[in-house]
Amino acid sequence: MAGIYIHIPFCRQACHYCDFHFSTNLSRMSELVDCLNLELEIRKHELAGEKIRTVYFGGGTPSLLSRIQLEAILSSVKTNFHCELEEVTLEANPDDLMPTRLEEWKALGIDRLSLGIQSFQPEILHFYNRSHSADQALKALEISRKAGFEKFSIDLIYGFPHSDHSLWRRDLQLALEQDPGHISAYSLTVEPKTALGNWTKKGKFIPAEEDFVAEQLEWLQEETQRAGYVQYEISNFGKPGKWALHNTNYWRGVPYLGIGPSAHSFDGKSRGANLASNAKYLAALGSGNLVYEIEEDTPGDRANELILTSLRTVWGLDLEVFAEKFGIWLKEEKKREIRKFEQAGWLIQEGNTLSLTPSGMLLADSIAAELFV
Repeated sequence: MAGIYIHIPFCRQACHYCDFHFSTNLSRMSELVDCLNLELEIRKHELAGEKIRTVYFGGGTPSLLSRIQLEAILSSVKTNFHCELEEVTLEANPDDLMPTRLEEWKALGIDRLSLGIQSFQPEILHFYNRSHSADQALKALEISRKAGFEKFSIDLIYGFPHSDHSLWRRDLQLALEQDPGHISAYSLTVEPKTALGNWTKKGKFIPAEEDFVAEQLEWLQEETQRAGYVQYEISNFGKPGKWALHNTNYWRGVPYLGIGPSAHSFDGKSRGANLASNAKYLAALGSGNLVYEIEEDTPGDRANELILTSLRTVWGLDLEVFAEKFGIWLKEEKKREIRKFEQAGWLIQEGNTLSLTPSGMLLADSIAAELFV
């Protein structure tokens, strides 16, 4: 099976922490939709023979698209690919969730909403420069359920600097009371080319200490587990049957096609990405050309990526599969490191599978780095 990711690089306003590719100039949105459909047609051969099981509209803010635009893209997907769709996800901001629009999305076959809530606290939403209010965040699931949606994910951000953990505890409590079935939670990260990065450089913003952030992740792990959620990937927590199929496929190495500016693709062997430029993307597709560049990865790069991505998940790293792919028996090559992490309580070895413990998840990147080949 395979999936298609469609990047919609437009937002009404820029969030102060975000470094994803987007533009707040919406004037060329219709032109871009035409180019997305053209790219789908040009690249249909790349997943020839694959059954498309998932479509994911990401961004940016895909909920800015009109019904006609979404319908055109989905029609292009179904025309150019062999589709047996099991999940169609739309990322949406709470302020875009109006009854008529929700009904339109449902009628188009969109069956999962990924809601960019980030926080329920007015002061944090203001600081992040989010376009929705705390009240809209609280009502997001209610109005979506009334429209007939059953599958959701809530995005939250933890690690906002504060004198204590009260703001984060309240955010998570409110999220769990809504019972979305799936929560994606990310630590607040300072990226250089953002307002937050600029404020930090000038000393106007001081990020939270690592221990403070780690404590919030630990509490997240404990509370979600108590509520029946599984941390099936470092940032993703879902109840059984509610896990995100499209994103799960990323971590399990399933091929996917990325459409739109900055979108990444993986055909099962090699990776690549479109240029992160709306202007260059529109100019190229307007002439019938692509702006896709293949990443030049070495076997070592691919091996290390598999270690990193596998350890992020509940399935862990299958050492036999790793040996078949790369000819390296990691259990012997990294015997000392594996034993060290096991003794620290960060890593579990069951048969030929390595997986991180909840405390190991806090150190996933550094543990993976020591296991790199």
